Amino acid sequence: MSTQEQDRLFALRQLNLLDTSPSESFDRITRMASQLFGLPIAAVSLTDENRQWFKSRVGVDHWEIPRETAPCADVCNSSHPLIIQDLLASDCYRNSYLANSGIRFYAGAPLVTREGHTLGAMCVLGTQPREVSEQEQATLRDLAAMVMAQIELQHAFGRIDPLTGLSNRHQFAEDLQDMERDAPNGRRVALFTEVVNASELSMFHRTMGPAFLDELARIAARCLQQAIGPSSTLYYLGGCQFMHLVNQASDAELLEEALRLRQALLALESTRDVPVLIHPIMGIAPFCLGEVTAADVLRIAHAACLDARQAGEVAGLFSLDLDAHHQRRFTLLGDIGRALDNADELYLVFQPRVSLGSGECLGAEALLRWHHPTLGEVSPGEFIPLIENTPMAKPLTQWVLRHAIRQAAFWHQQGETLQISVNVSATNLEEEDFAERLLDEMARMSLPSTAIEVELTESALIGQGQVAANQLKALIAAGLQIAIDDFGTGYSSLSYLHEIPAHTVKIDRRFITELGQDARTETLVNSMISMAHDLGYRVVAEGIENDISYRRLVELGCNEAQGYFIAKPLLPLVFEKWLHERTVQ
Repeated sequence: MSTQEQDRLFALRQLNLLDTSPSESFDRITRMASQLFGLPIAAVSLTDENRQWFKSRVGVDHWEIPRETAPCADVCNSSHPLIIQDLLASDCYRNSYLANSGIRFYAGAPLVTREGHTLGAMCVLGTQPREVSEQEQATLRDLAAMVMAQIELQHAFGRIDPLTGLSNRHQFAEDLQDMERDAPNGRRVALFTEVVNASELSMFHRTMGPAFLDELARIAARCLQQAIGPSSTLYYLGGCQFMHLVNQASDAELLEEALRLRQALLALESTRDVPVLIHPIMGIAPFCLGEVTAADVLRIAHAACLDARQAGEVAGLFSLDLDAHHQRRFTLLGDIGRALDNADELYLVFQPRVSLGSGECLGAEALLRWHHPTLGEVSPGEFIPLIENTPMAKPLTQWVLRHAIRQAAFWHQQGETLQISVNVSATNLEEEDFAERLLDEMARMSLPSTAIEVELTESALIGQGQVAANQLKALIAAGLQIAIDDFGTGYSSLSYLHEIPAHTVKIDRRFITELGQDARTETLVNSMISMAHDLGYRVVAEGIENDISYRRLVELGCNEAQGYFIAKPLLPLVFEKWLHERTVQ
């Protein structure tokens, strides 16, 4: 079979017309053809591999005839109209299936797609020999064009992807409903194929253009459809992502099938059908018909693919545990907006910072906590990374700043001149009014600039844009202190420290917990403290959990300390009690 014929058959099958129910939109055209020509038989004939199948027919009972010696097959092969005035007078057709059925006259016009693939013919037939005028030939061509317009209209109705000719997600939703009706509680498995990931898509789009991506999707579609066979429906989901369903099998068999399909895609590189290296990833998601929606099937199949890519695997089975983790993340993202308006969920705790020289409490770090109504206490290490790169980062930080400033103002009114540290993300610094809002809130509460310290990670401080740099300058000009949080885990070089506009460095807890137990760690901490001091920074050690670390930091000349050995993060009233007891001692 030639490549051209393979492409034609592929295009035909993607239209989902073969072996489908009668359609009034096509039957209307065949009835019109019969009446216009005054002939008893008219049909919309589609040329399959070994047969002529009638999508619509008038005057004939059967749905298909053999392709061999069928005039419609020759129309398909030539892509030109064919007129046979008398089949019995033709050397080619006198022994054909139609002639043996009593047909004497045939006229057919090709059904041609926009891409140039001939699907079959719009034909009229009679039991007596007949001539055809030029006007009738033009009419037959117009009828064929009407058939193709109807086919394209069905595509435009939103069930077929116009790029690949494959069924889309809307068709999948309908097909899934049919499966549920025919086999309720049946087990199926979704195989999700991602030919290239999102970052590769972006790169290809930029370097090679959208036309290249379109061609890549078409080539991948043809490759996958040939690999899975004509009996399975392949769905195109966009972005070089495909999915199809298979019957339930063992995990090993499913993985083997996924790897087989992946190898078929990789073979495109060796045949040079694609001019780039591709990295297909397969996701495998078993499910039960009737228990999940089409959207859920797409989600879990895609999730299996994403999990496999993240794990460095080429194929992966859907994991309920991983999905529960992602669903929890989704819940947290969806609920943070409500939590900001609910006085019973978000709250601040304060972890004391003390001078290693005098033992005096100089301030505290304000730490956000979330008591979720159904999930209970949620660690800030879980929800803050989710939120800091979303639109909720701004209102969340605003909430923290407002409550931290109000608490600091209350303590200052009580005579406690504490410096409260507040964590701020890189996203917040990109807000053009961040410094203005912070300073306005402090002014409203009559809080001096020395009462608030802004903590930022090294990654937030390094390479900031002009907006972020302007915000930092405005805060420093107003007299606020800037601290480098988690020092030692990011860039931490002399050149970066020279560029960072900050006053304090906070050595990350991972270096402090092993202090006094590991000589290499002690050397690192000693170097950090010395380097920071030489550059004019004040040094705070985080995560002090024992007396050994505490005493060693005193010996190394560290300025301040913070950690469970001194005090856990405390609610405001508990913090006040702790402070009072420490002062009395």
